[in-house]
Amino acid sequence: MGLPRWLPLFAQLVALPLSGTWAQDTIRVFVVPHSHMDVGWLYTVQESMRVYAASVYTTVVRELALRDHRRFIAVEQEYFRLWWDQMASRTQKLQVRELLAHGRLEFVSGGQVMPDEAVTHVDDQILQLTEGHGFLYETFGVRPQFSWQADAFGASATTPTLFALAGFNAHVISRIDYELKEAMVHAKQMQFVWRGSRSLAEQQEIFTHVLDYYGYCTVGYSWEGDAPFPARLQDMAYTNLNDPVTVHNIETYLESFVLSVKLRASWYRTPHILWPWGCDRKFFNAGMQFANMDLLLSFINTHSSQLGITVEYATLSSYFQAVHAHNATWDVRGHQDFLPYSSEESQVWTGFYASRSPLKGLARRASALLHAGESMFTRYMWPRPGRRLDPGWALKQLQKLRWAVSEVQHHDGITGTQAVQVRDMFVGHLRAGVQAVLRLMASIVLGRPRDSPGARGRRVGSTRSERWGRPAGMTPRPWPSPGEPCGAALACLFLLHGGPPPPTVVHENSKECPPSVAGSEPEGRLAAVYNPLAWTVTTLINLTVSVPQVTVTDESGHPVEAQVQRSKEIPHKYDLYVLTTIPGLSYRYYSIRPTEQAPDGKQAPSATMTITSELDLKPRKLRTRPRGQNLVSVKNDCYTVFLDPDTNLMHSIWERWNNRTVSVTQEFLEYTVNGDSNDGPVSDNYVFLPKGPADPAWEAVRVEIERGRLLTEIRQYFYRTMDAKEHTYAIYSRLAHVPPARELLCGRLEQELRVGPLEVNREAILRTSTDLHSLRVLHSDSNAFQMQRRLPRDYLAHAISRNYYPMVQSAYIEDSRSRLVLLSEQAHGVSSQGDGEVEVLLHRRLWNNLELTQYFNVSLKDPSIVRPVFWLLLGPPSMTTRLRPRSGLALQHRPVVVLGRLTEADSKRPVARQQEAVTLPPSLHLQILSIPGWNYSSDHSEHLQNLQKGFPRKARADLRRVLLRLQHLYEIGEHRVLSRPVTVNLKSVLRGLGTLVAVEERSLTGTWSVNSLQRWRWRTRNAGVGARVWVLPARPFRLCDLERPLAPSDSAAALNLPEQLVRRGFGSVPACQGSTQVCAGSSRPSAPQGPVVTIGPKEIRTFFAHFQRQ
Repeated sequence: MGLPRWLPLFAQLVALPLSGTWAQDTIRVFVVPHSHMDVGWLYTVQESMRVYAASVYTTVVRELALRDHRRFIAVEQEYFRLWWDQMASRTQKLQVRELLAHGRLEFVSGGQVMPDEAVTHVDDQILQLTEGHGFLYETFGVRPQFSWQADAFGASATTPTLFALAGFNAHVISRIDYELKEAMVHAKQMQFVWRGSRSLAEQQEIFTHVLDYYGYCTVGYSWEGDAPFPARLQDMAYTNLNDPVTVHNIETYLESFVLSVKLRASWYRTPHILWPWGCDRKFFNAGMQFANMDLLLSFINTHSSQLGITVEYATLSSYFQAVHAHNATWDVRGHQDFLPYSSEESQVWTGFYASRSPLKGLARRASALLHAGESMFTRYMWPRPGRRLDPGWALKQLQKLRWAVSEVQHHDGITGTQAVQVRDMFVGHLRAGVQAVLRLMASIVLGRPRDSPGARGRRVGSTRSERWGRPAGMTPRPWPSPGEPCGAALACLFLLHGGPPPPTVVHENSKECPPSVAGSEPEGRLAAVYNPLAWTVTTLINLTVSVPQVTVTDESGHPVEAQVQRSKEIPHKYDLYVLTTIPGLSYRYYSIRPTEQAPDGKQAPSATMTITSELDLKPRKLRTRPRGQNLVSVKNDCYTVFLDPDTNLMHSIWERWNNRTVSVTQEFLEYTVNGDSNDGPVSDNYVFLPKGPADPAWEAVRVEIERGRLLTEIRQYFYRTMDAKEHTYAIYSRLAHVPPARELLCGRLEQELRVGPLEVNREAILRTSTDLHSLRVLHSDSNAFQMQRRLPRDYLAHAISRNYYPMVQSAYIEDSRSRLVLLSEQAHGVSSQGDGEVEVLLHRRLWNNLELTQYFNVSLKDPSIVRPVFWLLLGPPSMTTRLRPRSGLALQHRPVVVLGRLTEADSKRPVARQQEAVTLPPSLHLQILSIPGWNYSSDHSEHLQNLQKGFPRKARADLRRVLLRLQHLYEIGEHRVLSRPVTVNLKSVLRGLGTLVAVEERSLTGTWSVNSLQRWRWRTRNAGVGARVWVLPARPFRLCDLERPLAPSDSAAALNLPEQLVRRGFGSVPACQGSTQVCAGSSRPSAPQGPVVTIGPKEIRTFFAHFQRQ
């Protein structure tokens, strides 16, 4: 045959200079087939399943089964779960199990979605990962060990920490700033060991691989074309169909492949090259794709000796095993993240931090409601389940919202970067899940069997989705119209926007929705208030009433101090505030009646009315009045807020801890952006590119002050013009009048904003300007888990947008004496553009002529109004350090209020005895208390055996296993006292749920016993980076000496525990042996009694808890 005509060219390719100790080695190429399947971007989940997603799994499973050498990785679980539950045949399910057993199909990441990393909350990241892992382990007994975050828009330092806690061995990312990636490529630093948490450091480090310039897509090797969506939905970006591989063109494919391999090999430090093979919506015709790949890869290997290259189908497991075996020494990266992300100079991806603000708010409130519903249901089931509802039905209600909240964490979900119809899908799923959980909560809390939707055979009604949250682009209706039908199971719900803090409210079943809590019905309302936090909360709950004369009494019939004031949003309505103190995971009950309808005809004390004062409309102008001269003050025992009557703007704040007055001014401004790509780069759902500095968005301000005994509210209305009839912006600031001892409530200034509607191609910000000498240094949070220090960077182009960062929950600026903290209800963008300034990107209204906008309606053009909520803390760093984590949680997990009709029987009903409160030390947070419903043995071998015996029977939900997760809120060295390790006795903390009989410590998502979890160790050269001061022992805590013998009902099988961990009928227990033991029943006292665990700074510890059924 002679020499191939392409061989001289490849002699030049082989001679390409390669550096490193392996330069003479054969390059080993690991081809990893995959399909990137967005769970909602341009197409809805339903459209994607119908057109391509189901075909991916159907054809991939078939093709893998035909050829043993082929491989495939699956990432997002949502599509796979839909395919598995609704479409897969018995034969296909058997094939999947066989492929998994032999490592030919591998699940990576394994979460419900591939989540965003910039604007997601750590709780929601854990939820979606746990949802996917629970399904995979229960169904297949597999546990993902490698991540695939190939399309998230930047990389958070929290995400690798979570993956390490879940038992992962390596982490894959791709989208990092283009300038940084170029520098890392040049320095061969595309692989490193990442210690994403400053406090956890090497304990939870993870090997990290950055995909090269090609990212996760393989261009030029697609032999199946594009998924056959209808013409109106065709993705204009992916239309290429490559020619099939033949003897006539295989040399051309070979040239391109080998050139790319040699180039990639020059960027990494080992001869092992990861080649992701696939892209968006690929492998829907896996037969065509694999057939051509087989020809090309086989041809390359035939000439591997001449080329110096071998190529093989691979999974991430086989690739990282090869890299690990190379035993190289790696650089260490500390807890810095890779945010913000720019893909090129004019593509600064910081706009999505604020895109679709209503969706971001809805997702966060849904998550908070789920958190409350989980613990409420767990407390209902333990120690003795009630008889009012079917637990199986209850679990399904929670599962609906778990799915919806997990789904929206997708990197084109909560980011607001999806098409309008996909946004509507996310909103619809969230509202349906919320309504389901609210039905459950109403059934539990109101305790009236006639209303229980859990009765067998009863059809549960539904409500229209508009009744929860607010449709994007619409002003929320605080109450449905009088006489509007509400459905059989849930009357109506809305999140109160006008009170501190606005709780979640759900009404009891009724035929019509009342327009208010009291006043429309003579008997009034019963309000059950639930605290979802594991500590005692003192706060103000806010309800809307129709009349100002109302009386509030508690469970014992004693009057409760309350305040009424004119509603700021609803004409002819009133805001009712009630001061309440609620123990952890407990309830308070209040009766709310019109005063003239007080019990026994007696005149009960009415809620006090506020005194209203006004400052006339003032035009915008520079402040000229010297500080402290004729200012208007509003104060409580912690702060005094001063207003400048010349401008009606905030002037300054005095804080008691430093006895210092800090100049503080707040105003709304707008950035103008370009919408015509012919005139230059444009802002879109992803990108933020302002034309210049922000301009004031108002010309005049009017002020109202509502002064009351419980709180005082400052209402600032900002008008776009002097003669405007309606305000465009508003700030409602509240100070609670409580003693300084109630520091969490006294020590915050609560603010609710009203923003919009905006003009097209405007981006609205709230800028807070102070006289703090912060030098433009900003601190913003990483997924509400840890803080990042953001130094100002002076870029030559787009310096404004490139100095924006995500603010998931908190941000602050400071000088040597004081710190100003902003806590947010939802994600926003945040920046410090000037000394002493912090600005928050609140809302965006955009329209452009980009392809995504024109063809897919990926736009932000709706004239919506948004109502962000912030809490401000001002004081010395020691005070704000102490209060910030708990205040952030208090904002996130506000009390849930369930409203029912107040009957005469309720007035005479004796006070019910409550379960004992759940209270944790101030450094700890109960991240989750739930009944997940998984049905698998804690012993891995036993679980695999059960799977072999039980397939294909679907396991029944296990309602006995309780998932418990505890989180330490503080970093090492952050606070003199609160940063210390905390030791808790779980038996004591959880005694309100009954007698604890067994506890197991698990990995983050519950699929590993920590006793068997052994992650890979990697050699590092700068081991001192991020080194810990305090180090936990490698073993988990020991659980011994519980007080009673296990009952017969507490068998190992009943508890889903391995037999060796449960022993019955003995009088004493020897000292625990090994790293994890669950011991039962000791007649001898122990000190301390029960399971004791020590949790170090920033640790997240996960347990399965089992209680004695009563």
